[in-house]
Amino acid sequence: MKRRHVTTTIRRSVALPSALVGDLAAVAPPELRDNLNRLVIISLQEYISRRRREEFERALAAMAEDPQVQAECEAIARDFAPAEMDGLR
Repeated sequence: MKRRHVTTTIRRSVALPSALVGDLAAVAPPELRDNLNRLVIISLQEYISRRRREEFERALAAMAEDPQVQAECEAIARDFAPAEMDGLR
């Protein structure tokens, strides 16, 4: 028996500048040009994804600057240096 994924929909009213809607329709794939609701959903999903990716990249950059992380990376590199060329000689 298949389980159905239940999605809760929240309705919100937003005011969009007509120029923005026009620009969106101009760049949207043909199958979505007349479906503003779907375009807004996709746009918000892409926005969320981009923000999460940016936050992850900021966290990685902060880790790269952390002296403890740098020291650990150097220790790992030293430990594995003898085996670095294994199988390539």
